[in-house]
Amino acid sequence: MILLTGATGNIGRALVEELRAHGAGPLRALTRDTARASFPEDVEAVRGDLADAASVEPALEGVRSLFLVPGLGPGSDADVLDAAREAGVEHVVLVSSITVQTHPHLGPAAEHAAGERLVRDSGMAWTVLRPTQFASNALWWAPSIRRRLPVRVAYADVGLPTIHPADIASVAREALTDDRHRGRTYALTGPDRVTARQQVAAVSAALGREVAVAEVGREEARRDMAAFLGDEAAADAVLDVTGGDVNEELLRVRDTVARVTGSPARPFHRWAAENAAAFR
Repeated sequence: MILLTGATGNIGRALVEELRAHGAGPLRALTRDTARASFPEDVEAVRGDLADAASVEPALEGVRSLFLVPGLGPGSDADVLDAAREAGVEHVVLVSSITVQTHPHLGPAAEHAAGERLVRDSGMAWTVLRPTQFASNALWWAPSIRRRLPVRVAYADVGLPTIHPADIASVAREALTDDRHRGRTYALTGPDRVTARQQVAAVSAALGREVAVAEVGREEARRDMAAFLGDEAAADAVLDVTGGDVNEELLRVRDTVARVTGSPARPFHRWAAENAAAFR
């Protein structure tokens, strides 16, 4: 039995389909609201909240492998991992961030690093995935694009090796179903660098209409981002890793997806075409 957290998210939805398509066996999805969650009939939806480890305990019964998307802080993650170990879970696949190795001084990166340490010290086998910027982050622009307003970005011409969430799912599926990936840490990127301006152009092509880009200064972008995220420190961190403080380690294109899955990483324009409806 495999238990998936974050099963309704950008990675989780793709991972459910990946595991089903490859006959991975019984799947269980953790969700806060089983009535509203929509999964295929052969996926068992179980109520639980990672912020409350006790609520997760019933979902862990009979589970061999756990796909963990953290984000609730080391305390909650530690409690969930303790519950998983007590339930007999053998292996945890953790979604972390490439910023652990590229920007360890940033607050969000430090939180991810703490999560990695918890998993490595849990007594269970582990695999850590460190993806770079998600292609789905472009959905932040969707309200402006739907209103036919310019997309406001800082660092419009800084290219990052943005990754399609489905590629993270593909690597996660391999890690969950093949013991050879235990004890490994994988830095994951897309197949090439793509700038914000190029991303907007790809969305424009998918929509069949022009979408304008308005490059703004960092302070203006910081105000926009802080209002969106509700956190000024998080806004600064995002701006650093999307252009304000990039380095070669962050910009490096890696072939990890192809090596692990046997298929090349998906380009950003594919994500844009698959998700055009979100921008209409």
